[in-house]
Amino acid sequence: RLLAPLGALYGAVAARRMRRAGAVAGVPVVCVGNYHVGGAGKTPTVLALADILRGMGEQPVVVSRGYGGTVEGPVRVDPARHVAAEVGDEPLMMAAHAPVIVARDRAAGAALARAQGASVVLLDDGFQNPALAKDMALIVIDAARGVGNACVFPAGPLRAPLPPQVARTDALVVIGDGHGADGVAAAVAAHGAPVWRARLAPDDAVLARLRGRRVLAFAGIGDPQRFVATLRAGGVDVTATRAFADHHRFSPEEIARLVADARAGALLLVTTEKDMARIGGDARLANHAASIATLPVKLIFDDTTGLRALL
Repeated sequence: RLLAPLGALYGAVAARRMRRAGAVAGVPVVCVGNYHVGGAGKTPTVLALADILRGMGEQPVVVSRGYGGTVEGPVRVDPARHVAAEVGDEPLMMAAHAPVIVARDRAAGAALARAQGASVVLLDDGFQNPALAKDMALIVIDAARGVGNACVFPAGPLRAPLPPQVARTDALVVIGDGHGADGVAAAVAAHGAPVWRARLAPDDAVLARLRGRRVLAFAGIGDPQRFVATLRAGGVDVTATRAFADHHRFSPEEIARLVADARAGALLLVTTEKDMARIGGDARLANHAASIATLPVKLIFDDTTGLRALL
């Protein structure tokens, strides 16, 4: 309640900003975003859409702001040349699977993507940003967490009031199990947009190697507990966990402590692809990277046919 006035002011500015017209990219722009701050599964959703679009004969290119990186761009991410500190952990991770452009100016990023042969731009985040006109806005939400207390930042997690965000939603993807997003899903459906369910499926081969081992799972993502739950649902014995803030930049001391804790308990260290993108590209941590297992995940839609038809 004390923060509600600030939330109202922030929300009014954000809602007015969302109404501004953006630059036209010259190719279709599919935005993958969320209503709130923090993670909800945008990165695996972007990669899943890239796979679907390639299957339709398109040439998708991802455009990202490069949160956490220093590069202004626009520049195409090269995993052999760039590190997470330069381009951000999520773009670096995605670049192993699809072409990625990092640009603070999203319109300039879309222009470079088009110049490099993109037939469609996948805009990673930027739903509330008006710089680039969007042909489709696909919103990702966690089934259990939903939108929290449904208040606007800093009183809550929303980036803008929910009604204008729902009005601009062309499709909603609810990831995982739970009922925290049921109210939002009903509002989106009433608005006339489709609502799809999806789940994060871990790599079966990696899970098979992890089963039978006692592990220490650590993650610096939007929802570290989701990572832990994924491991346990896959039959992995998660003996200990460590949670860090999203995009956390690990220090040598922190990694050394994790390694020491794992050795003391005869545990195997396991983390996410996003965390490994930061760890593996940091020369200070390179000597520990080989001792840390990584669990890749892939987003699986319940109704791929409906999503493909909308695209």
